[in-house]
Amino acid sequence: MVAKVYTGTTNGIEGILVCVEADISDGLPMFDMVGYLGAEVKEARERVRTALKNSGFRLPPSHITVNLSPADLRKQGNYFDLPIALSVLAAAGFVRMDELENKIFIGELGLDGKIHPVNGTLVLAECGQKAGIKKAVVPKENAKEAACLQETVVYGTKTLKEIVELLNNPDRLEENRQAVLYETSDKEDDSLDYDELYGQERMKRAAMVASAGFHNLLYIGQPGSGKSMSAKRIPTIMPEMTYKEQLEVTKIYSVAGLLDYKEGLIKKRPFRSPHHTISATALAGGGRFPKPGEISLAHHGVLFLDELAEFKRDTLEIMRQPLEDGKVTISRVNGSCSYPAEFMLVAAMNPCPCGYFPDRSRCRCSVGEIRRYLRDNSSIRVSRSLRDIAYKAIYAKENYIKKNLKEPTIAEIAEEIGVEKKMIVYALDAIQNPVSLFEPVYAEGGDTLYVMDQISDKKNKEDYWLENMSLQEAMNRLGERERHIIDMRFYEGKTQMEVAQEIGISQAQVSRLEKTALRNMRNYLRS
Repeated sequence: MVAKVYTGTTNGIEGILVCVEADISDGLPMFDMVGYLGAEVKEARERVRTALKNSGFRLPPSHITVNLSPADLRKQGNYFDLPIALSVLAAAGFVRMDELENKIFIGELGLDGKIHPVNGTLVLAECGQKAGIKKAVVPKENAKEAACLQETVVYGTKTLKEIVELLNNPDRLEENRQAVLYETSDKEDDSLDYDELYGQERMKRAAMVASAGFHNLLYIGQPGSGKSMSAKRIPTIMPEMTYKEQLEVTKIYSVAGLLDYKEGLIKKRPFRSPHHTISATALAGGGRFPKPGEISLAHHGVLFLDELAEFKRDTLEIMRQPLEDGKVTISRVNGSCSYPAEFMLVAAMNPCPCGYFPDRSRCRCSVGEIRRYLRDNSSIRVSRSLRDIAYKAIYAKENYIKKNLKEPTIAEIAEEIGVEKKMIVYALDAIQNPVSLFEPVYAEGGDTLYVMDQISDKKNKEDYWLENMSLQEAMNRLGERERHIIDMRFYEGKTQMEVAQEIGISQAQVSRLEKTALRNMRNYLRS
């Protein structure tokens, strides 16, 4: 007679129900397992056989066949040991089959028959709940985790022998029932408190506004100005998570193996602060056996990137899709899985390489060094539509060269792919590797000509704030009268005659003072 036991497997933070079937028939003594099994599942055969022996169960010398259904789903993980053992025991008559119904079993077996905790128990128990299975038998350490579900009755056990005895005596099974832990409580006292920040009212105001709307936030300031201190305390001023949000976060940490067995449901918003040397895989998730990365571990919480300018460009580029879609999709040959990634991005960086700009008593960085630090370390993003046009153009160009043995014109490429000429030029230019503005292009007699000396972009406004700060600092070093003249001439738009009439001097004097002031400012900015 075929015995059936239900368990599950994980795909991202979602579970898939798996039915473990066992049959004992006449034939040579063998223990066969089928059903598209991963290496760790195949190894379960020896763990189960030894655990049964050491738990006092002697199986008949017959042909044992175990099937994990559905057969087209690859089974991976260590949570199949317990359901495999129970299905074999039920087929051999050691366990009542009726007590295996309407229950999901999860757990890894040791050789001595003890049940070890596994990752993803909450996900698997929820999978059973969605399928109408409202009872879950799990390792004792995972009981609090599974008890987070509102509609599932959870039983925590320590050994295989204990489970068999409880199943054969259903009245005793209720003694192992785990108390439900899903009720939300008042917000717990945190070791961090936002009241510990003194001063920096504008920074605190920005943090509160960003937290209220789950907006992303960038701190730029000197070392010791409170950037990291403020970022670490942002979760304490965010709204308390709902039960649904708590459950999602707990599922992620359960699958990742980072859940504290003593706590169960995670009620505090996560705060993740990866180092700038982190790899793209560790940030987004993945690996041979996909696991959530820092982006997903910060779900419904804060992802803090300190020293933003030090992160690799490809690492930062990874975050574009999660920020847009709120999830991370990892694709492999055998399939794909998704992890939620709705987080608040908080970043911090210094305003210059030394970190002390605009304090010129400590900062000796030139304007060019500051501009390069802020610009060259940021990622360049090209839209998908532009990339597609560029790749189509390159493909059409290659085909044209093969056929005609000459380079095509832009017009010929445009006609081939059905796109305007200007869009092709724009797309091909967009995918080019960036060239540093400080790359030398010519040198003679000790004077080097750089790329930035050959171009002028008056429409680029991303550096205006830096230029304004530099100009303001240079103006502050002028005398009161010279500063007043520069302000009226270039900020108020007045003529030299109007300035002369207002301050009571001749136009010639205004001209001389203006030239002197501009020369002094120019010398300062070049220093």
